[in-house]
Amino acid sequence: MKALLEAGVHFGHQTRRWNPTMKKYIFTQRNGIHIIDLQQTLGMLNTVYQEMVDLVAQGGKVLFVGTKRQAQEVIQSEAERCGMLYVNQRWLGGTMTNFQTIRTRITYMLELQQKRDQGYFRVLPKKEGVKLRDKLNRLEKYFTGVRDMTEVPKAIFVIDIGREDICIAEARRMGVDIFAIVDSDCDPNLVDHIIPGNDDAVRSIRLITNRMASAVLEGLAQREAMEQARIEEMAEVDESAFLTAYVSPDEEEDGLPEMEGLDTATVAEVAPAAAAAITPVAEPEVEEPVAEAAAPETAAEEPVAEAAAPEASDEPEPESEAEPESEPEPEPEAEPEPEPEAEPEPEPEPEPEPEADPEPESETEPETEEATEEQSKE
Repeated sequence: MKALLEAGVHFGHQTRRWNPTMKKYIFTQRNGIHIIDLQQTLGMLNTVYQEMVDLVAQGGKVLFVGTKRQAQEVIQSEAERCGMLYVNQRWLGGTMTNFQTIRTRITYMLELQQKRDQGYFRVLPKKEGVKLRDKLNRLEKYFTGVRDMTEVPKAIFVIDIGREDICIAEARRMGVDIFAIVDSDCDPNLVDHIIPGNDDAVRSIRLITNRMASAVLEGLAQREAMEQARIEEMAEVDESAFLTAYVSPDEEEDGLPEMEGLDTATVAEVAPAAAAAITPVAEPEVEEPVAEAAAPETAAEEPVAEAAAPEASDEPEPESEAEPESEPEPEPEAEPEPEPEAEPEPEPEPEPEPEADPEPESETEPETEEATEEQSKE
């Protein structure tokens, strides 16, 4: 309160220039000048301060606007201190409503500054170099404070809303929050966040603007703290997920998860499922098809052995010379039954049958002919 009194925040305009809508913020009048109620000013300043902190903490940017002579230097210094945008020269129409066009001019200014830094102006003819320098100076005068503005700001802080009526109209049209010092000759209905006070004295402007810049810095600190907390939280989540997925060597050897600290009922429910999940497949189930496959092979070998026996018995023994005419015909070999799955084993080759000796036959035939001749003579 003392700082507000010393800065002259309570002085309003002459009574004949007042705005009736400011009546509730006026305490009294003295020597034809309205006196603003500093109790309300102090309370509303603290409220606006917290609202500014919350807005900046959520990622919003603030544009400081003050084009009157008393506010130009203060606006520039405080905006640069908190790293925000500012306009301390004439407000160019369309700065917010026609931002795309304004942005092209800002880009052109940045290009000229780059050429100047590279020494491009020195190699040009004198007349062309002077023209480009004048153009660059004019652009820097109006756009230096908004050179980093890539979008319409979330809020503006205005000194003297009566003088900055075009700025107020554009902000209301674009839905931008308006923070402003409202004097006794202003309409408070045009402002979203009101600070009743003197908008003409340099000390009053400096005090309130400094307070708003401090609110911006506090909001930026809160935003950084929130981002840091979010990063740490994400790191903790990732670490917990890693630890959950990690299986210790002891758990791998035991085959069951640790169940320390669980009651008997929980262990009884969890243990069977966990044991079933980690029990290896029984070996007999894997070997059954092998045993079944081996059985046909054994069965398939039996017909081969049976088939080999007749082959051995089919070999005719040589007959005696007494009966040379009749030769026993060999019986056909028994065909082995087809093996179901196993590959057939090679059959033993039949032994060659011994041929009868032709000499006894030749001796026998003459004897028979002689006997027939003797019978015919008799």
